[in-house]
Amino acid sequence: MTRYREEKDSMGIVRVPATAYYGAQTQRAADNFPVSGLRMPPHFLRSLALIKGCAARVNLSLGLLDAEPADAIAAAAQEIYDGQFGDQFPVDVFQTGSGTSTNMNMNEVIAGRANELLTGQRGGRHPVHPNDHVNLGQSSNDVIPTTIHVAALTRLHQRLYPALTDLQAALAAKADAFADVRKIGRTHLQDAVPMTLGNEFSGYARQVELAHERFSTLENRLAELALGGTAVGSGLNTHPEFAGRVIAELNARSGLNFRETANHFQAQASLDTAVELSGALKTMAVALVKIANDLRWLSSGPRCGLGEINLPSLQPGSSIMPGKVNPVIPEAVIQAAAQVIGNDTVISLSGQSGNFELNVMLPVTAHNLLQSLDLMAASAEVLHQKCLAGVTANRDRCAANIEQSLALVTGLVPFIGYDQAAAIAHDAYKSGRTIRELVREKKLLDDATLDRVLT
Repeated sequence: MTRYREEKDSMGIVRVPATAYYGAQTQRAADNFPVSGLRMPPHFLRSLALIKGCAARVNLSLGLLDAEPADAIAAAAQEIYDGQFGDQFPVDVFQTGSGTSTNMNMNEVIAGRANELLTGQRGGRHPVHPNDHVNLGQSSNDVIPTTIHVAALTRLHQRLYPALTDLQAALAAKADAFADVRKIGRTHLQDAVPMTLGNEFSGYARQVELAHERFSTLENRLAELALGGTAVGSGLNTHPEFAGRVIAELNARSGLNFRETANHFQAQASLDTAVELSGALKTMAVALVKIANDLRWLSSGPRCGLGEINLPSLQPGSSIMPGKVNPVIPEAVIQAAAQVIGNDTVISLSGQSGNFELNVMLPVTAHNLLQSLDLMAASAEVLHQKCLAGVTANRDRCAANIEQSLALVTGLVPFIGYDQAAAIAHDAYKSGRTIRELVREKKLLDDATLDRVLT
């Protein structure tokens, strides 16, 4: 049987579970938004807790908080940052558009835990108050946009950059390993002129390298934080040194280089940088779909497809066809990429909802942006570790495909002209013979020249 206690906010008394650290505003939000069952991402909550802890230390240094509540707030925030109390954040992603419910959820959990540390009694609003002490110098309207930027830039450095670096290196290594494997190129899904398998993989490596560059160019804008603007960007009710000092503390603890925004009204009313980052993630998703689909096609078969490369066999591919093995990693990557592309549409629509001095689609933007970051990082990791690491070239199939291709005739054009080359290709198609056989039969080129052109 669930036990309850009473908590109070400005609207009155609310019953919350006796084990909860949060208070009345969190419970109201949990009751008001039973929409999706989705919760704010752990990385977002950790970043928000980090900001709250830094704010408490700064407010202490500014003489706005006494040492005892400041230390208790910082200790509670650190525990949340370290991964404790994850079950204390029940508010749905689809909530008030400013993220006020999530901000107050964090304020109440920190206050509830700080009060437990100080008095032994969990929850409540004394001696640590969620608004007066934990939220001191802040508003949901500046702290939630700040947290989106902090969480996103942190996640780029912690997860996505290493995954991209490893994937690009793996693709570049395959490009080198396959540099001598000649194969037929394809345009419009039809045979084109010869190339090497290394050429093909070098293109994939460059796509990933460019993805990394796109994210890097965003860092300067992502490092701008809205903190200090409070309700509408004017900085009402915050110390003039608050934002700068909190950001300096944040930099010391994160190892990153955040700075206060050049214009608080822009930072709170728009999501342009989040939209831009989402666009870069979508571009990466599109690139991974191209690479993954090529891997599927190049490995198709094994007997009746292209079969120019071999993917590692990871699991049985069919519940009815014995021995069937499917390209499961590329398929997983393609599905993750589709989710990222969908997330980008939502974030684009969210960016349009900056009405006057506040954007009102902040929680779903935070959720989708961080999900996209993690999906792209995980996709790059599994593509590298579970697929590319085991890719091998089917050299015999590559050579056989070249010899059978009608597109080889392109190399003859400088010697025999376009029209005669087209006639040779037509004859080869009708007869089922190779270009080499027909050129030799018609004595159009000597063997040495023919071998040089077609090899």
